Order: sequence, then structure tokens, then C-alpha cells
Amino acid sequence: MSNAPSYFEIGVLDGAKARAFYQRILPGWTFHSMGEREQAWIETPGLRGGLHDQDVEARIELFFAVDDIEAAVRTVREAGGEADDPSPVEEGFGRFAACRDNQGVRFGLHQSS
Repeated sequence: MSNAPSYFEIGVLDGAKARAFYQRILPGWTFHSMGEREQAWIETPGLRGGLHDQDVEARIELFFAVDDIEAAVRTVREAGGEADDPSPVEEGFGRFAACRDNQGVRFGLHQSS
């Protein structure tokens, strides 16, 4: 469904510590390791998510589904926000673009593959 939340990303300093915390408080979450550091994609009863470490901002970022990520990025910029160029396709996940609204609030765009 377009414009609905479709993915989330948790950025933390210590991935192993965050994984243990979230697994304890949210027992329905399954973490699948990926990459060389303490990174994972997260399987939940609702949305899929990601966990990455070495993030000094320590945040949770929500991504919204779009049908055409290139057009959505242009619209964000035209509306006075900021948007990174869309990522290449990530197998099994699609494409992503990190954004900020016109007041600096972080969010993301996600086009499924």
C-alpha cells in the first residue's frame, strides 16, 4: 500500500546490546544477522526492519512506501525538504531514500522490489 509505513531502521552505537534489549522487550521479533558488524534485518509481526550499529544519533527512523521513489524524492525537495538520492536496489528489500521534512524531521522513502 503506497504511503503506508513499510520499513523501519534502528540506529544505535552497540548493535549487540540493542539486539538483546529489543529481543527481551519484544519477543515476537527475529533478528537475522547481516554484514560484518552487529547489523541485522528484523522480522516482526508487522513491518520488516533493520538494525545498524555505530550510529551516534541513536534513532529509530520510519520509511513510507512509495510507488516511484525517484518522483517521491523530487516531491520532497520541491516541498522544501531534503532527500538523499535513492539507493540501488537491495535484493529482497527494494530501494530507500533518507529524507528530512521542511522542519528537519527525519523519515525515509521505500520502494519495494
